[in-house]
Amino acid sequence: MNVDILVYDGFDELDGIGPYEVFDYALGYAAEEDDGTTGDDGASGDDGGRVRYVSLDERETVTASHGTRVGVDGTLPGPGGEDAPDLLVVPGGGWNARNQEASAWAEAQKGDVPRALAAYHAADTRIASVCTGSMLLAEAGVTDGRRAVTHASAVEELRESGAEVVDARVVDDGDVLSAGGVTSGIDLALYVVEREFGESVADRAATVIEYERRYEVATRDGSRRGES
Repeated sequence: MNVDILVYDGFDELDGIGPYEVFDYALGYAAEEDDGTTGDDGASGDDGGRVRYVSLDERETVTASHGTRVGVDGTLPGPGGEDAPDLLVVPGGGWNARNQEASAWAEAQKGDVPRALAAYHAADTRIASVCTGSMLLAEAGVTDGRRAVTHASAVEELRESGAEVVDARVVDDGDVLSAGGVTSGIDLALYVVEREFGESVADRAATVIEYERRYEVATRDGSRRGES
């Protein structure tokens, strides 16, 4: 599984870095299980796929919302490209502050990110948003009539955009997945990992980052994982 995390100036660090670390560990563990080896809990292998940070334009770094400079691995390819991801992750950041220089809001106003997301959606690529990354999907029309969630502070705006807001930490609506506020991106990543590689790989990833999983997932058939 190849995963691209689309970063931009003003994205929230944990929205992107949390899922990145989960996928990095999980891809390594999945490769180990495939070749029958068991390594230390460290760097990922190369056989299970790849995860990387991408931007729309060529650049070496982006500056996240709290000032962290994050290295960019490449540019987002076209949705039909040979290097196109199987999963595109879209973090949020700065939406409610309406920061016009560096934020998800600024990217929505520029329009380039929403256009790229609309193109990927039209190509049937799975897209996963974290926090107010869902608002970028809304701006692209991806969540129109679809079940989704976002940060609590933007829920009403998401609903007004035409999405069917679901009260859950993670919402799986088939080719569109979304997570609520910030740390829920880790739960989204672990959920995807479990579906792709199995529970043991997801549990190993959760254990190595010492994260207690929250199984609050609303699935496409209307069921809810994690409810008693």
